[in-house]
Amino acid sequence: MFEEKEFVETVKVVVFRLINEEYGVEVSQVKSIERFQPITRVPNTPTFVKGVINLRGVITPIIDLRSRFNLEEGPYTELTRLIIVILDDIEVGMIVDTAHDILDIPVDEIESPPEVVGGIKADYLRGVAKVKENLYILLNLNKVLNMDEMRQLEKIEG
Repeated sequence: MFEEKEFVETVKVVVFRLINEEYGVEVSQVKSIERFQPITRVPNTPTFVKGVINLRGVITPIIDLRSRFNLEEGPYTELTRLIIVILDDIEVGMIVDTAHDILDIPVDEIESPPEVVGGIKADYLRGVAKVKENLYILLNLNKVLNMDEMRQLEKIEG
């Protein structure tokens, strides 16, 4: 006799760190994770837009998530990574302190976010998940990069 296994729906996320918090963004939205590299500044952009890079022939706008979330900015180190995401056919790089894992998070472990988590408004969050002893803050990229800002970044790309 076969034992019936319960099917648990999961979300696969790339886990990264900003200051002392663990965050996640859905793998389906991530194109690649890159080492930090020099960024060309672009005038007249929001302060969280640090500029652009040429990533394998694609001009990619780069945003600093610490700055976007009004967190204390810190130095870029050997561990700093660029998470390249695709949203509405636009590639954007997000500067994070480190990207270090891919997790399957059970959907029923994801709770609605409180009003503010780690200083970040709930608007930017998809939810909060507790897996074992760790708490992961899941980002809603549609809010982190709203459509008006996406159109502005698209102009930067060319």
